[in-house]
Amino acid sequence: MASQWEFPGGKIEPGESPEEALARELDEELGIKAVIGPKVTHIRHNYRHGGAVDLLFFAVHEFSGEIANRIYHEVRWAKLEDLPGYDFLAADRGLIRELAAGKLL
Repeated sequence: MASQWEFPGGKIEPGESPEEALARELDEELGIKAVIGPKVTHIRHNYRHGGAVDLLFFAVHEFSGEIANRIYHEVRWAKLEDLPGYDFLAADRGLIRELAAGKLL
């Protein structure tokens, strides 16, 4: 799924809470220490090829450190209403529509 936009994050390691996993992933991927806020939504998506993902999204309103792109082709800040203009992974598209419409944050 190269060349598509996605949110930072990743797999939950054994013994981690979802919030701890996100904080770790944000440090690994972007070099920031994030304060993980409330859960925004939970999505289960089944891909056509048979794979499935179970996604939890959390708000992050506060972090320390300078963002450093450690793994992505590109990192970009965008307004919520502009998100539908980006080619996101299929699992994220419903979330993108709701964020852009102001339904979640």
